Amino acid sequence: MVRKRLMVGALLALGFWGLALAQDGAKLYAQYCSSCHQPTGLGIPNAFPALKGLDKLAQTDEGRVYLIRVVLFGLQGPLKVGNATYNGLMPGFGRQLSDAQVAALLNHVLSSFGNKNPKPITPEEVKKVRAKPVKPQDVAKGRP
Repeated sequence: MVRKRLMVGALLALGFWGLALAQDGAKLYAQYCSSCHQPTGLGIPNAFPALKGLDKLAQTDEGRVYLIRVVLFGLQGPLKVGNATYNGLMPGFGRQLSDAQVAALLNHVLSSFGNKNPKPITPEEVKKVRAKPVKPQDVAKGRP
């Protein structure tokens, strides 16, 4: 009986922790991303791409690494998204954000704006990518 209560308590705690991370990701998005990509995630035509469809990138290991690199190291140079080409600069946020915050931010994006990511990005994945820094120009060139 005690064991069952402990299990239920642990599951509730995990649920609340997951909810807290999602809310944290929303706050981080509002703070770091929404001024360019807009609160709706629709971006600004010819300036900042929409974030809808990024969940397709998160389905492969290569795409997941790319998304993490974008947040950590930024982007610079031409970037083709759908039929549009963007040529700008996105700053990296690796100095400001912890591995857990980067994961929470990406998981918010990947579960918002019409995205449906079935496999959340983990802080461990972020840590692994952070250990191998790349230039923003190389991030843009490496979009899968």
